[in-house]
Amino acid sequence: MGVLVGKKAPSFRAAAIVNGGEIVNDFSLDQYLGKNEVVFFFYPKDFTFVCPSELHAFQNNIEEFEKRGVKVVACSTDTEESHWGWLQMSKDHGGIKGIQYPIVADTNKTISDSYGVLLGEYDYDETGALIATNTMIAYRGLFLIDKDGIVRHQLVNDLPLGRNVEEAIRMVDALQFFEKNGEVCPANWKSGEDGMTASFDGVADYLSKH
Repeated sequence: MGVLVGKKAPSFRAAAIVNGGEIVNDFSLDQYLGKNEVVFFFYPKDFTFVCPSELHAFQNNIEEFEKRGVKVVACSTDTEESHWGWLQMSKDHGGIKGIQYPIVADTNKTISDSYGVLLGEYDYDETGALIATNTMIAYRGLFLIDKDGIVRHQLVNDLPLGRNVEEAIRMVDALQFFEKNGEVCPANWKSGEDGMTASFDGVADYLSKH
């Protein structure tokens, strides 16, 4: 599993469900280049337990992302038909009805692989048959991608560990604060707090006030 921070986010084109039910066959993050930051997150499987809690949590906070000009995009290794079916199920029945942001179908698993979040490895045996060491689904990866398409923040959780959407928003705020003010963000920084200049004098000044 590689580190993508500071590198260009891998480009792809794949089927996705947008606006809660519309299938788009050639969805790409490239449409946001020069216009929006993107929070691109992977989840393991449709019709599971932790995953809908995360997808709903992002939807519940979608206005917070939108007012910051940030696009939220989800992805798993399920098919677009599976995504669509899950979107028809209500939250009360374990579904994700009401999710409006795009959900990408990484059916051939190349997107998860290129982002370094694919669980399991595959090879071919002596007969040419494909063999895999696990179920070949995605870890809970999250990538904050800036307007130039560069990954600025990366988080990968194991399958049982759900993510904190408020932390994703905090990282968006930190990136936008740095880009606007040129000041770096210390530990536990939150929007509205002071940053510090990237120098010994700037750090000393910040620490003297805190």
